[in-house]
Amino acid sequence: MIIVMKRGATQEEIDHVQEHIVRLGYTPHPIYGTERVVIGVIGDDRNKKQAIEALTLHEGVESVTPILKPYKRVAQELKKERTVVNVGDAKIGSAQFVVIAGPCSVETEEQLIAAANAVKKAGAHILRGGAFKPRTSPYSFQGLAEDGLKLLAAAREETGLPFVTEVVTNRDVEMVAKYADMLQIGARNMMNYQLLREVGATGKPVLLKRGLAATLEELLMSAEYVANEGNEQVVLCERGIRTFEPFTRFTLDLSAVPAVHSLSHLPIIVDPSHGTGRRELVKPMVFAAIGAGADGIMVEVHPKPEEAFSDGAQSILPETFHGIMDEARRYVAAAGRTL
Repeated sequence: MIIVMKRGATQEEIDHVQEHIVRLGYTPHPIYGTERVVIGVIGDDRNKKQAIEALTLHEGVESVTPILKPYKRVAQELKKERTVVNVGDAKIGSAQFVVIAGPCSVETEEQLIAAANAVKKAGAHILRGGAFKPRTSPYSFQGLAEDGLKLLAAAREETGLPFVTEVVTNRDVEMVAKYADMLQIGARNMMNYQLLREVGATGKPVLLKRGLAATLEELLMSAEYVANEGNEQVVLCERGIRTFEPFTRFTLDLSAVPAVHSLSHLPIIVDPSHGTGRRELVKPMVFAAIGAGADGIMVEVHPKPEEAFSDGAQSILPETFHGIMDEARRYVAAAGRTL
């Protein structure tokens, strides 16, 4: 439910309504706007729907409206203003078009520092790199674990770039949160609800990737698990979905960008590297993502893609990334944003 308070409602009236909501067994979620206050009522309203609707009788209440979507906290119905997620100096969801770049996995100190310096020089805002790598085959490189996190922290110290890295299991959440500026939930874990709760409870910004065959509603319901822990610093990521087309690794669903913006207040970025799996397609898909209204991109950059431990076929060279960034500035400006 959404409770809209009257313009000029007093703090006493607002508090009284929230106290009543708590007595009914729900959680109030107040949003203070410039002219009025809106209170979201979070909880199962099947048994006490009429009691909530009766709140219209309270002083200061203008209206009570049900939230029709199954997701509540992340719905645009509850919050019209766009959420801005802060990661270092980057503001994802603002007028700034945020670029996340770096290698798929952290391999060596030399490889990571070279990539970090290269993407920083080209204008990236956030470094990416996997210390833990969930792989289809148990025999593939699985990451350097905490040693990889320490290398990412060293790269941050050298370049000033905050970094995002994936957390794979519940037992690693505390350790990853100790190092990382932003926690990533990968596509394979999008529906790992206990992991979503654990990550949400850290209070750290979260990058949530769409599952390989997930609908937008399922993606937003996963984001709801994070937000329900009191953490709305969530960035959604369109990274391609599985279809019958074999030419690309996945099918990059750019229609998800404006669709999510119509459904939720959360920002959404695009990963053209995983979305296509082909380095020659990364550049046009970056420009397409800007045109679709994405709040940023996530690109895999490796100093020696042919020697990469993972995803070398979709990783681009630093000089290619630099060229994309130079050209992207025109597209970003045309979209009314800054890079």
